[in-house]
Amino acid sequence: MNARVFTNFALLVWLGIASPGASGQLQDSFSDTWVATDALGRTVPTFPEVTAPRNDRTVGIFYFLWHGAHVQGGPFDVTKILAADPAAMQKPESPLWGPLHVPHHWGESIFGYYLTDDEGVLRKQAQMLSDAGVDVVIFDVTNQITYRDYYRALLRVWSEMRALGNRTPQVAFLTPFWDPAKVTRELWRDLYSPGLARDLWFQWEGKPLLLTDPELIFDREENAHQNTSVELQPGHTLGQSFASDRSVGAVSARCPTWNTPGSAVTLTLLRGGPGGERLAAERFHEVGDNAWLRLKLHHPLPPGRYYLEASEPGGRIGWWSHTEDKFARGEAFTDGNAAAGDRTLRLQFADGDTQQIIEFFTFRKPQPDYFQGPTKPDMWSWLEVSPQHVFTNSTGQKEQMSVGVAQNAVHGRLGSMSEVDAQGRSFHHGATDSRPNAVRYGLNVAEQWERALHEDPRFLFVTGWNEWIAGRFAEFNRIKLPVMFVDQFDQEHSRDIEPMHGGHGDDYYYQFVSHVRRYKGARPLPALEPRPITIDGQIADWGAVQPEFRDTIGDPVRREHRGWGTNVIYRNFTGRNDIVAAKVSWNQSTAWFYVRTREPITPPSGTNWMLLFLDTDANAKTGWLGYDFVINHGGVGTLERNLGSGFAWSAAGTVKWRVQGNELELAIPWQALGLKSAPIALDFKWADNCLQAADWTDFTLNGDTAPNDRFNYRAEPGQRDPQK
Repeated sequence: MNARVFTNFALLVWLGIASPGASGQLQDSFSDTWVATDALGRTVPTFPEVTAPRNDRTVGIFYFLWHGAHVQGGPFDVTKILAADPAAMQKPESPLWGPLHVPHHWGESIFGYYLTDDEGVLRKQAQMLSDAGVDVVIFDVTNQITYRDYYRALLRVWSEMRALGNRTPQVAFLTPFWDPAKVTRELWRDLYSPGLARDLWFQWEGKPLLLTDPELIFDREENAHQNTSVELQPGHTLGQSFASDRSVGAVSARCPTWNTPGSAVTLTLLRGGPGGERLAAERFHEVGDNAWLRLKLHHPLPPGRYYLEASEPGGRIGWWSHTEDKFARGEAFTDGNAAAGDRTLRLQFADGDTQQIIEFFTFRKPQPDYFQGPTKPDMWSWLEVSPQHVFTNSTGQKEQMSVGVAQNAVHGRLGSMSEVDAQGRSFHHGATDSRPNAVRYGLNVAEQWERALHEDPRFLFVTGWNEWIAGRFAEFNRIKLPVMFVDQFDQEHSRDIEPMHGGHGDDYYYQFVSHVRRYKGARPLPALEPRPITIDGQIADWGAVQPEFRDTIGDPVRREHRGWGTNVIYRNFTGRNDIVAAKVSWNQSTAWFYVRTREPITPPSGTNWMLLFLDTDANAKTGWLGYDFVINHGGVGTLERNLGSGFAWSAAGTVKWRVQGNELELAIPWQALGLKSAPIALDFKWADNCLQAADWTDFTLNGDTAPNDRFNYRAEPGQRDPQK
């Protein structure tokens, strides 16, 4: 596909006119069958260590769009500042710090101090999250900014990836907890109403999901004046009439229960007044003290005069009222008769775009509190302390829980991450683990995963992926310190899973992959169905070999974008051959390997051309990153054996190979690999032009690898062997 055709097709996908993928479907890379061992020796589980796939389980991860929108100098890296001056937290005037309230990075991402619209980073993030099994990224727009240009950049890049046939996560938004109206309307105007990137909208219960309190997006009018709580007695009614000159979408009354468990009441809306036409009714159970009970209407009501009535009390319940006339357009009633004063009343109007918005989305009210848990059905959490609460839907189903890497909680209160005793990455079982390198093991998040796996709700919200920054403060939540950071602080007191430069590297990423598989399950490793192969450049004999091991399409590293610092440009054009698929076949004497690229394979010149890494014992403890042999590293057709466990190799022979267009095949006798016959399992990886630092970062930052990052393909024999 030439560049002009691709651009036009991507535009059609963006506009919702064309479907992604050349065949209308997204390619399945079978990433849940890939194997990996992290730097700590922890192996990612595969089937049957985990269950078969459970398609009714969903994972979302908190994603931050703000890198670039708030640049005010820097980057100011707290980790580097404290390394330069360990006492800097007591020196607010230190020139090492950025100004008060200016964003500071807690550390450096493996991708550097990047900006959100860096296309190279966006492609890599989509690939890593999709490989991990993430279904949806949930954008943080809780600070009254939607970051429209940044989410559009992401949607454009991810739409282009899907146009090539790749899977990517879908997207949703978490809006301001207490005042979501502005942000909700902006998202409706800029994204949802025009239908941009429709394929990327995450659906829940058949509609796009929006984490917003729907009661707070209406224009509304309320009478909240109260000086008496009128108790509703069995067999009696309380009421309030009102007139509205606008379309009404919901009506609410504020009800005291005197903290009585099991309180209940029925609210009924009538036309005109007592005895009028019944328009809507709802029974409310387990009413919390002083709660606003919202009677939702199936359809907006036109301007007119209406009457809200409370009846059938359960337990102890009443209606907050005022003995004086506080609401000019209505009056209070008792048992259908006019009474002195007015009762509390909240009218939510459904004119303008409000009703369209209400009908368009599935809403879940976000709970900001780390400790309280749900106060009613259809709420979701984003972060809690252990043990997390289960959030149920209106049918009582266990619907959602949160899983957090760390929490800015201090002895049962909301605190800042830089306070002593904040619950960092090593906090578990009620205390911070003081062992050396405890920060690398993700003890806090592991404890939260165990709780979530035990309760097993339909959706898990993980916090988070790429927050990285926090403003510098001098006071937060009535606590004053010389220097304070609320949501992020340092390596221990931070909550990003995206790999970091140095420190814990990619430890948290593979821990995350492992827990996602434990939650969602994984497919069995594909059984090898080999056939005899002749290395002659005629590729037809590979057609019957199964399985085909797949890789992300269009992912060779090509990056050029400004960083956080105005004088920093991130450039990397190591991407060369785009590896898209591989196969392996063998008999008792020989192994054959096949690889296919998106375009014709470049001539075999230069360094690191089409390397094949082999883990012949499927044991990550032997060899460099587990690899016992490498092909083509010492020159085209060379076979080299690893020396020790570092990046050192010695000649072990040559292999027979051929290239035809965009396909390459080669053969290796088992004897050359120190094996008498085919192994029980063989792990392998193709890589092109990736070796720079000779460590694990090469597979993430450079060239192209198949499969991605630390992952390997694993070949295991099936029922049939080729002729010997």
